Amino acid sequence: MDQINPLAENGELLRKRSLTDEVYEILSDRIIAGKYSSGDWLRQEDISTLLGVSQTPVREALDRLVATGLAERVPYRGVRVPIMEPKEIVDAFLLRLILETTGARFAAKVILPEEIEYLSNLIQNTANLLSLEDMSVLRQMNKQFHTRIVEAARSPLLSKLYEMTTNAFPDWMLYEYMFRHPELLHSSLSSEFQEHKAIVGALAVRDGEEASFQVAKHIKNLWYGLQTYLDISDDSIEEIENQIAAMFPNNQDHIK
Repeated sequence: MDQINPLAENGELLRKRSLTDEVYEILSDRIIAGKYSSGDWLRQEDISTLLGVSQTPVREALDRLVATGLAERVPYRGVRVPIMEPKEIVDAFLLRLILETTGARFAAKVILPEEIEYLSNLIQNTANLLSLEDMSVLRQMNKQFHTRIVEAARSPLLSKLYEMTTNAFPDWMLYEYMFRHPELLHSSLSSEFQEHKAIVGALAVRDGEEASFQVAKHIKNLWYGLQTYLDISDDSIEEIENQIAAMFPNNQDHIK
């Protein structure tokens, strides 16, 4: 029987045969859920003590977080949740737009009925997550939704590039912004719900072009939301608009 170690909070368990994977998943979930904020240090010793494991799987998990972009290594200081500069976020936005629209287009041709059902159920499970207390769970479900669409394209390389890109595009900051501005909560989450439904609807009828543009519309709306949160120059915003226009020259009305 596998040995198991109790996690320090929420009764979670770590299986010794896959400690690195388990530690990585726990830390990545906490970053996405906002339990670690931008700039927070991920101290190897502290995490080892918290999880009740040796420092080896923690070190390996931190290396993986750095490799996927969810953490950054600062020479002589350690590993921390990235502090993202506006230019880096702009680059990540454009790459995500390219990769996820491509993934949706490919997925529409090969997605399985059970994958459509999974995505539909996932959306329905978010329908009532409209309170500030739901933000942590909603962040994680939102990332899972987008990741599963790209995975449905059946391209391991695309999935790997997409994971690195989304980790650098901080749409999770929108949930933090809404937490501080609860008056925006209901309308923002209702719009997100409808946009997700439109994406799955296009995938369900295997319309790759429609799925691609629904994804583009959704990500572009995420970008507009981030503009209210981040200090991004007008020049960068104009650059984004020009590049979107170049990518979708005949369909601008469709993704507005």
